[in-house]
Amino acid sequence: MAESRAADRLLDLRGLLEDLVVQGYVSRLDANRIVGSPRTAEQAQMHPLSYIASCDLGNQKAPGTLSHELLSAWLAESSAHPLYHIDPLKVNVNAVTEVMSFQFAKRHQILCVEAGAEELMVATAQPFTHGWEEQLEHTSGRRVRRVVADPADIKRYCVEFYSLANSISGASGLQGTSAANNFEQLLELGGLKDPEANDQHIVNIVDWLLQHAFDQRASDIHIEPRRQVGRIRFRIDGVLHPIHELPDQVNAAVTSRLKILGRMNVAEKRKPQDGRIKTKRPDGSEVELRLSTLPTAFGEKLVMRIFDPEVLARSYSDLGLAGSDLARWQTMLARPNGIVLVTGPTGSGKTTTLYTGLKQLATSAVNVSTVEDPIEMVEESFNQTQVHHAIGFDFAAGIRTLMRQDPDIIMVGEIRDLETAQMAVQAALTGHLVISTLHTNDAPTAVTRLLDLGLPHYLLKSTILGVMAQRLVRTLCPACKREDKIDEADWHSLVRPWKAPMPDKVYGPEGCLECRNTGYKGRQGIYEILPFSEAVQTIVTPDCDLQQLRRQAMRDGMNSLRLSGAKKVAAGVTTVAEVLRVAPPPDIAF
Repeated sequence: MAESRAADRLLDLRGLLEDLVVQGYVSRLDANRIVGSPRTAEQAQMHPLSYIASCDLGNQKAPGTLSHELLSAWLAESSAHPLYHIDPLKVNVNAVTEVMSFQFAKRHQILCVEAGAEELMVATAQPFTHGWEEQLEHTSGRRVRRVVADPADIKRYCVEFYSLANSISGASGLQGTSAANNFEQLLELGGLKDPEANDQHIVNIVDWLLQHAFDQRASDIHIEPRRQVGRIRFRIDGVLHPIHELPDQVNAAVTSRLKILGRMNVAEKRKPQDGRIKTKRPDGSEVELRLSTLPTAFGEKLVMRIFDPEVLARSYSDLGLAGSDLARWQTMLARPNGIVLVTGPTGSGKTTTLYTGLKQLATSAVNVSTVEDPIEMVEESFNQTQVHHAIGFDFAAGIRTLMRQDPDIIMVGEIRDLETAQMAVQAALTGHLVISTLHTNDAPTAVTRLLDLGLPHYLLKSTILGVMAQRLVRTLCPACKREDKIDEADWHSLVRPWKAPMPDKVYGPEGCLECRNTGYKGRQGIYEILPFSEAVQTIVTPDCDLQQLRRQAMRDGMNSLRLSGAKKVAAGVTTVAEVLRVAPPPDIAF
């Protein structure tokens, strides 16, 4: 052990720069300038590799700069260690923080990232020091496998992981832990505190949870109680990912704090509740969250939907709506009166599409009013109203009231019943443009759905301008997508009943740091738009034939959801498997 410690060598700024100069990454002039420049106290505390990366030096061997990723890869290669990227979604925080103390990890600039029964994978920012290795193997009873990771990541996640573990441990020892009497509406998120500090544990856990969700681009946070633990999962790009497990009493306390922040009744655990939280990130941007609780067998399940304010600034091209579909959609919204419907399951992007359309329509010369349940995103150019079922103010009552408010455009959150449908039709007949949503599988089914609710067919023919169905598909990561092969049968299942030729080139997912090794980054919509032409109107009868309606819509130029997805596959935006996952087959025979 003494011999290994004698061989230890800490990385220093001058030595690293000399190695980079010798290998041709840094010019001698830049190296001398950095060594001779004074450093602040904060910069002096930085790992030398992180400090070099912060100098934004040009790479002398290839276009670009010497980034954290490039320098970390160089250090791994130079020290003959594997390079490891720390993905917080894949690290078992409870297991890795039990391996060593925070002070031990901080002193040696290491972090355990995987803890198996016989082996520990430990990320290090000092690959030429070995003194800690024998001690860790002795205390843990497991062999150590060393990897090199970005020093900035090791420093950041060391604080985050141990802070979270310390807070959970501290909260587990408290009885009736709660953040009572804190009815703040704006929750400011900051960095996690020192893991050794005596902080408010539940506040710290909630702070970490929300900030972690924002960093990972999550759209929903699920806090799910189980028999002994609480499970936390994030929905990222439409797919749920397990994040962490909390002791049952800590899980209940976290749920209670979030309910208080959302101005919900903490004592009521027997019936569902809804609430809202406005959070403020460290960078100053504000994000709203919609909360929903549900009583389950082991306690209250809490789901938080995250609404990014940048969603309201998105264009149609960002949403994936373009070409003939965009032209049809804009033609429908340009009409002065009538009903435009958007259909699709929960989470298919209907609200975002409606808000994007209304945002473009809401000029100073137009009165745009909405009635929603609940108000999902606050927009200053709309007059937004939320329904309150407890006092009898539902969608139908909201539309009835809005018609006395001199509106030009009315947006109804959802048509769920006959009364709401009748009021929407009445508003359309009296000269208003009404935009709303339905829950149906495709666009033609919206017609039969309204007929099933009890609306007369002649009112549908005279008021509906068109229906748009949509789904969200994950888009390929532009940084790592690769050429791929396509199965002929899968392609024909997308374009049926059309005879569209297979594209010459398609792409598939690869996986990189940008997309967290999933191969996908972000989502776009695929659309099926049914304009109510004269030919379609003639088919709308009390016993409307859905197959005949679909055929006529396709003759009029309607693309199925799968065909819309096929166009994005051909354009290299997504994959066949992704479209088949979300889009129903066009149940039609010509």
